[in-house]
Amino acid sequence: MPVEPPVTTERALPAPGLARRAADALWRAVRRETGPDDPAPPGVVSFAELTELLRKYLPAGDVQRIKEAFRFSDQAHLGQFRKSGEPYITHPIAVAKILAEWKLDAAAIQAALLHDVLEDSGTTKAELTERFGATVAELVDGVSKLDRLAFDSFEQAQAESFRKMLLAMARDVRVILIKLADRLHNVRTLDAMAPAKRRRIGRETLEVYAPIAYRLGLNALYLEMQDQAFARVYPWRSAVLARALVASRGTRAPALGRIADVVRKALKEARLKAEVGGREKTLYAIYRKMADKHVSFTKVQDVLAFRVLVGSRNDCYLALGILHKLYKPVPGRFKDYIALPKDNGYQSLHTVVTGPTGLPIEFQIRTAAMNRMAESGVAAHWLYKDDDHAATDLQARTHQWLQSLLDLQNQSDDSTELMENIKVDLFPDKVYVFTPRGRIVTLPRGATPVDFAYGIHTDVGNKTVAARVNGDTQPLRTVLRNGDTVEIVTGPLARPNPGWLEFVRSAKARAEIRHYLRTMKREESVALGERLLMQATRQLGIDLDTAPAERWDAVLKATQAPTREDILADIGLGRRLAAVVARRLAPTPAAGAELEDIAEQSRAALAPALPVTIRGNEGMAVQMARCCAPIPGDAIVGHMRRDQGLAVHQSDCVNARRARRAEPERWIDLVWADETQGVFGALVDVAVDNQRGVLARVAAAIAEAEANIDSVAIEEEASGTAVLHFRVQVADRPHLARVLRALRRVRQVARVQRVRAPLKPGRGDEG
Repeated sequence: MPVEPPVTTERALPAPGLARRAADALWRAVRRETGPDDPAPPGVVSFAELTELLRKYLPAGDVQRIKEAFRFSDQAHLGQFRKSGEPYITHPIAVAKILAEWKLDAAAIQAALLHDVLEDSGTTKAELTERFGATVAELVDGVSKLDRLAFDSFEQAQAESFRKMLLAMARDVRVILIKLADRLHNVRTLDAMAPAKRRRIGRETLEVYAPIAYRLGLNALYLEMQDQAFARVYPWRSAVLARALVASRGTRAPALGRIADVVRKALKEARLKAEVGGREKTLYAIYRKMADKHVSFTKVQDVLAFRVLVGSRNDCYLALGILHKLYKPVPGRFKDYIALPKDNGYQSLHTVVTGPTGLPIEFQIRTAAMNRMAESGVAAHWLYKDDDHAATDLQARTHQWLQSLLDLQNQSDDSTELMENIKVDLFPDKVYVFTPRGRIVTLPRGATPVDFAYGIHTDVGNKTVAARVNGDTQPLRTVLRNGDTVEIVTGPLARPNPGWLEFVRSAKARAEIRHYLRTMKREESVALGERLLMQATRQLGIDLDTAPAERWDAVLKATQAPTREDILADIGLGRRLAAVVARRLAPTPAAGAELEDIAEQSRAALAPALPVTIRGNEGMAVQMARCCAPIPGDAIVGHMRRDQGLAVHQSDCVNARRARRAEPERWIDLVWADETQGVFGALVDVAVDNQRGVLARVAAAIAEAEANIDSVAIEEEASGTAVLHFRVQVADRPHLARVLRALRRVRQVARVQRVRAPLKPGRGDEG
């Protein structure tokens, strides 16, 4: 962190070059200790260098406004120094230079020079607006962090800062471009930091900022961020790999030259104008390949790659044919990103061929315009005005992606959850699948039909029942592959299953499922809480519908709950007891009240509690306990569990009796409604002769009784018999009786019984 500057009451502009003179003085002091011939600190850029770069593409008026921003920032950071020792102003200048290399406009360069003044000085956003305009102030505010003192942990502060930046960059993509340039310079100059901080910033760069750069199509920035962060997170591994790569160049260089000459000659003979260049994979890319395939550096064969730049899209495919005629292609290693561009707008043909020495060599074939877009991504909107079509297409893709991030932000109440969802969405590995009508849907690698359904539309995902993959019905957790055709089967009464969260991969699916479950759980909890409170107030002789508003106001004040609905939801979730809230709603007896009224209220308070009716369609607010699996017709009781709602037990359940003795105030009497809805799980043990096909015959008998098998476990016994532990779905006790009769008619069945208590460990308990 920089040293805080002295508090000043004026904002007078300093003389030009103040920071430069301070930097010179500092470096002279450093040289006296280290020697006169030592170079200046790495990464330091003077404002004169920046000005020279800006004059190449900005008008003189814009350059003058940028100079004013520099003077203001120079004054704001006066007396502040970086950990490496140079004046702090050198950092904003370096960030501005990175943006100038992308040829960003004057407002972005001004914001880059000012991006830390809100955090590190007494400057306010209003002051920036007055001096430099609303656009520059909004950009600076979007990049600035939030006050960490307001949060419980550093991780929460980081997540909230990211949420704020997300909202700002959705309005103006220049916010994230400034932030990426800021992060790039910081990661370039991390060596002065403590090792733990270097690792933390490096890891965050690898997990969040480098993938964002990739997603925006800033390939050169993405690759440098990865290598810089890799060197800080794993310094020893990076150094060893760098030495190995340098040592291998001597043997590879002649082969590279010969292959390039052969390719150039073949393309020329085909009258195809092309540029052919060789390159090495980055250190981090080599490391990831070694880690993913569990091989040493000597086993990583495709370290070298060639880039072929041609004149048109058609020429790309012609060049591909010539390469495949020269060298044998490696099966399964061809990718057409021209016909199917990546989400970040990247277009190129990738192919791996077997070189003359037997080693695999990668070729990337693209046009010059595709290459510019690949290197500069969304920044190409400013860089290359002549390529409006490609830049506009990428702008549209970027806007769509930013909008999807906003949707995630709206669905995620918790900032750390939002951060995790975005990390999932940033993974570059994708699969491409098709709708039945041929529309392409891009999903993260490992995605399932549920991810596909939410990729089509939220309503489709929420109502998913089943899926057909390539015409065959498949489980919803099936992992999709490139080229699969997926059809989703929906149902009007279907709803998201909490179990889907265990296998969905896309951030949108995860966020939408969680949002739906939270919303439905609250709605169902409010409804249950209202029923419980109505029962409790009726017990006290109070009509909940006509309870005076002042009594409700008193309850809200005493409980510090925002609304009545919040109190009802808390009751339904077991956070508050209905009886306690009901007593708060009861009117206080007036002085001189008649004894008969007081006695009547006392009798009502001491009367047996009225049971709550259970219909079976209450949703997540009411759950059947798995230990005893009650079904309609059983005598039942309810346990109000904190934050989990009402668990329904059989009255004679062993777990229920034990827990009721410990917390009697959290138990209520329940009854089944005359007409229940849905199906209920019942535990059934079936002892059978252990013969071939017996499970199929038993399952067929259950199906004939119109019941569904929820789960089954087999326990073999030494006497040649086995016990099948079933959880079957039935409507009520008469339905279960039909199932038991059907099972007894199977010849191999020796004994059938319903399990009313957890006879075996692991059969389940509440929830």
